Amino acid sequence: MADQETLAPEKVAEIRKEFDYFDTDNNGEIGLTEFIELLTIISPKTKASHVEEGFGLIDKNNDGSIDFEEFLEWWQQSWWEY
Repeated sequence: MADQETLAPEKVAEIRKEFDYFDTDNNGEIGLTEFIELLTIISPKTKASHVEEGFGLIDKNNDGSIDFEEFLEWWQQSWWEY
């Protein structure tokens, strides 16, 4: 999976724009509540039981939030389409 250094700057900027949109409290992280809102928008059929599990998989450092690097990796995987 590509990271910020290997992706085209335009692609990183595009993904950053999405991240910032869902970071509604502008703290530089996406918390569980924001993640629920994100999934409601991009995948309305996502089962509630999968939300916390998915959040935990994205939050690689287990700090209770998704930072931009974690979001960037996840956004490229498009797992929500499954």
